[in-house]
Amino acid sequence: MVDVTVRGAGIFGLSVAWSCVKRGAKVQIIDPNGVAAGASGGIVGALAPHTPENWNVKKAFQFESLIMAQSYWDEVETISGLPSGYGRLGRLQPIADDRALQLAKARAEGAQTLWEGKANWRIIPAQEVGDWAPQSPTGFLIHDTLSGRIHPRQACAALAKALEAKGCTITAEGTDKGQTVWATGYEGLLKLSEKTGKPVGNGVKGQAILLDLDQREAPQLFADALHIIPHADGTTAIGSTSEREFDHPTKPDAQIDAVLDRAIAAFPVLRNAKVLKRWAGVRPRAKSRAPMLGKHPLLADAFIANGGFKIGFGMAPKAGEVMADLILDNRMVIPEAFLPDASL
Repeated sequence: MVDVTVRGAGIFGLSVAWSCVKRGAKVQIIDPNGVAAGASGGIVGALAPHTPENWNVKKAFQFESLIMAQSYWDEVETISGLPSGYGRLGRLQPIADDRALQLAKARAEGAQTLWEGKANWRIIPAQEVGDWAPQSPTGFLIHDTLSGRIHPRQACAALAKALEAKGCTITAEGTDKGQTVWATGYEGLLKLSEKTGKPVGNGVKGQAILLDLDQREAPQLFADALHIIPHADGTTAIGSTSEREFDHPTKPDAQIDAVLDRAIAAFPVLRNAKVLKRWAGVRPRAKSRAPMLGKHPLLADAFIANGGFKIGFGMAPKAGEVMADLILDNRMVIPEAFLPDASL
């Protein structure tokens, strides 16, 4: 007997399946394209928190999920025997001017309370981190210890292997059995928009680039809307673009080369690194800009987990848990802002 069928083997589908399997449910995953075939097969993996100010439900949920991440991915790696690329090594950001410096100091005070002493947001001299420091006009940087990194494709492969070790099947085709969870990415949002006649969500293309640069013990960098992520395998990723309109969902083009130029200008240490790979994929963005979690708005005995957009991997540990609460125990602990109604 199958208790839960998950449609979609991206990070949200896999994380929901994992939480259900750990509670003893029999789960099958069906995805015609395979594990992490869409945006979840990317190369960037910035697990970056929202700023510690103007606290709300979304920020609190993400904070809890980021704190869960270490034990979550440790367990996945232990059971699967595969690396996820997870590491909570923090993040550095330049401070542009005196106004930004005062704002950063205010946020540092906010973090002392809002982050519950589990992570820090502090101001440091750029010279403290040497060559890895981003260009900073004030000579100061923000260093937070909540940000983490993950290798998206590796993490999904590890999670899939751990699920299979727990008896979960992952197939290209199959029949829905038990309760069904739709975690079908941006294409699922487009179909839902078509069926409801409302703009529920869409896809935003992102392009990224992978460099042969080993900074595996260094924190990630963020400036000029760019994420620089040193991976545990000795590569460094740069991302990404945000394209509402695009001709080909998975084909990189000249826009990613422009991103590389911007990254080198902000972080000269990248200048001589060899390009290993260019990647493109479409991320699911719900109308509410928050993850879409809960009962399916159109299908009885079905659920939806979608809209991770840029924060899907950071939200996944907690999202899987609250979805399992609803699916298996009929217990609703999903924030109202995340329910499908918020995008309908």
